[in-house]
Amino acid sequence: MSIFTVVVLAIIFDKLFSEPKRFHPLVGFGNLASFLESKLNSRSEVSRTNNRLRGLLAYFLSVMFGLVIVITFFSFVLGNILGAVLPIAVLEIVYQLVVPAFVLYLAIGWQSLITHARAISAPLSQGDIASARSAVAMVVSRDTESLDEQGVAKAATESVLENGADALFAAIFWFIVAGVPGVVIYRLSNTLDAMWGYKNERYVHFGWAAARIDDVLNYIPARLTAMTYALVGHTRLALSCWRKQASDWKSPNAGPVMAAGAGALNISLGGVAQYHSKSEQRPPLGPNEHDGLPPSAEGIEMSCQLVTRSLYLWLMVLMVYHFVTVPV
Repeated sequence: MSIFTVVVLAIIFDKLFSEPKRFHPLVGFGNLASFLESKLNSRSEVSRTNNRLRGLLAYFLSVMFGLVIVITFFSFVLGNILGAVLPIAVLEIVYQLVVPAFVLYLAIGWQSLITHARAISAPLSQGDIASARSAVAMVVSRDTESLDEQGVAKAATESVLENGADALFAAIFWFIVAGVPGVVIYRLSNTLDAMWGYKNERYVHFGWAAARIDDVLNYIPARLTAMTYALVGHTRLALSCWRKQASDWKSPNAGPVMAAGAGALNISLGGVAQYHSKSEQRPPLGPNEHDGLPPSAEGIEMSCQLVTRSLYLWLMVLMVYHFVTVPV
């Protein structure tokens, strides 16, 4: 089966079922990672190098166990359960199409991203700031208790742009490059970065390896996402913002994605945000406040549409590649 067919089926699964509400495999993986972290992350005074090595070991053990569990599970299901009741021809289709699509579906988060964003924009558009703050607190790490309408909209829009790269396009990219192992390793690495990639006392050294590996895995997908945002939005402005603003951002991958995304939307983002009761002055993203649109509930919806248009462009490119390369 072609990559295009598998990706389309995974997107259909995501559209129909969204994120699994119960028994998501990443929850179990998170429990495993937490157990390994509790055993390997030294709370005593050890050298920076020592704890970085412990973190690297924890990373490889977590990803190795996760990959082995995925392979073992599907091998058991295909060999011992479905293999006993399905004809060989049907089993081959399941093996080549359904299983890879199902794994990719579990790794992407298109509909989940849209659902969370609209849970913020809907109350915000109705003036229910309290509900909007509560909803945005589910998707961002900044303090949300004192955010005004623009602050909530800014946080949500930035989250949609950044997570469009992390939760959707990077997963598709690594599936295209390396199949099921590639997308599994990417998603597990991204999960470990989300769990350990903090620069606080507990994780600053232990989480170093997970954070750096995630940076490497996202380097190309982030720039492809930024280019896609530019192509389906305000192209010239997006490319200008990417060129001028991306390098000022603290994350090497979030910078291009968010700068290009803000420019593509013609919305002014970045600026002051509060984390753990401390204000942080972040670089501007997108057009300046006098030329661009202010963050708003409508802007959140526009960011969702930008991600969706970008996804359709990726599917179109894959479709063209499929028909060009597959013999008639």
